Amino acid sequence: MEIWLLRHAAAEEKSTSGKDADRALTTEGERRARGVARGLAWLEPGIDRIVASPYRRARQTAEPAARELHLEESLTESRALEPGRDPEEILEEIRAEGGKGVLLVGHEPHLGALLGRLVAGRPLLTLPLRKAAVARLDWDGRGPAGLRALLPARILEKLGDTRR
Repeated sequence: MEIWLLRHAAAEEKSTSGKDADRALTTEGERRARGVARGLAWLEPGIDRIVASPYRRARQTAEPAARELHLEESLTESRALEPGRDPEEILEEIRAEGGKGVLLVGHEPHLGALLGRLVAGRPLLTLPLRKAAVARLDWDGRGPAGLRALLPARILEKLGDTRR
């Protein structure tokens, strides 16, 4: 299975409600999320579903990707991608669902712990992702995953610019 990890784009420091879960993307974050989504689509990934954290900024990052990949109907949310959750929770979910490829959209430090867990095969290290960066892994559902790409947002945006 291909696993694609996407960290949310830049978000406001504080929401009007004061709740972390309600923080929205900034104007620049929205622009970057659209550019990254175009770049991701340019790669023609084998993604057949998208799972996002229920936090507003993750959902706002996932929606442009869903549009560009024509997967609007395959976008779901999972609390297993919320900050502070055990990375094993989302791995259990995607293992149970199966499929060819999944895009997981979430937060740091959770995604860094998940990436480290996948690369090491056990919870040992953290490999942080910058905002709107993407990691691509091949995983057999058991042991370590093969890290195939680690793409910063600016590279994905440049790839996406070639689609226009």
